[in-house]
Amino acid sequence: MKLVLAPMEGVVDFKMRELLTDLGGFDLCVTEFIRVVDLTFPRRVFTRYCPELLNGGYTRAGTPVRVQLLGQVPHALAANARKAVKLGSHGVDLNFGCPAKTVNKSRGGAVLLKEPEQIYQIIKAVRDAVPEEHQVSAKIRLGFDDDANSTEIVDAVQQGGASSLAIHARTKRDGYKPPAYWEKIPPLLSRLTIPVVANGEIWQVEDALLCQTRSQCQDLMLGRGALATPDLAAKIKAHVNGTHYTSLTWENVVYHILHSSMHQDENMSEKYFSARTKQWLSYLKRQYSGAHVLFDEIKTLKSKDDVMKVLQKYAMSPDLDSNHNSEV
Repeated sequence: MKLVLAPMEGVVDFKMRELLTDLGGFDLCVTEFIRVVDLTFPRRVFTRYCPELLNGGYTRAGTPVRVQLLGQVPHALAANARKAVKLGSHGVDLNFGCPAKTVNKSRGGAVLLKEPEQIYQIIKAVRDAVPEEHQVSAKIRLGFDDDANSTEIVDAVQQGGASSLAIHARTKRDGYKPPAYWEKIPPLLSRLTIPVVANGEIWQVEDALLCQTRSQCQDLMLGRGALATPDLAAKIKAHVNGTHYTSLTWENVVYHILHSSMHQDENMSEKYFSARTKQWLSYLKRQYSGAHVLFDEIKTLKSKDDVMKVLQKYAMSPDLDSNHNSEV
């Protein structure tokens, strides 16, 4: 079983990847997407999105990191993919699943699910450009408005030469509304010989096991669930391996939030820092009652200093949580 940390724009950045992989369980991380138009980016752009390239393409914990590209121009994506692996990325991932309207309007992300032929051309160009020892993976949804052309999409991915495929078991129209339709993946598996990773609506260990059963995929991609429960990957691996595991308490989580916040990039804007912290807390509220109280204290704050003062206060006395250590 392999667990992949999903790319999530605006929250799963370098520091979040570092934090989550330190907690264990992940076998691979995929970066936030780099939007490609027609230029080959300089080294500094790749290292900004993926500082792990300065460490051989690994997180501090030793988890390999893969650069994700998004765009619609095959030759431009190919050139940037070739540069990414040359700089140390562990393969390249291609984004055909982003549902954001601003991205789709510029013919990027999930809108390409309407064009399986273009998906094929992109993957083929990238595969031809990248040395064969490097993987070229793709991330898709079941379709755009519906899943009527899902077989055409996966055929295009495989025929283009992708090494593996992550399937978010919802359409673009579905967005992130539950449920995820894991049961729609097996009919697609019968057409594929490449590894498939199931993604969508995995919040707990039980969800992971159910997803494996319904999707018939052993490998999973975790996104929002890992933000809500930072040690979710470690808990899943412990359960599968039958090993003892003590879950993070809210006190542990507050420490990690504070530590991550204290070591953010100096160039990060105050607006981004504040929004990112609030977004993470909005996910943590699903699992930790203490996150509700902390979120309420910072939700109107805008400056980094003000947010940090509240975090430091909670780190000194985080006595708000009803979720104590639990064992797996």
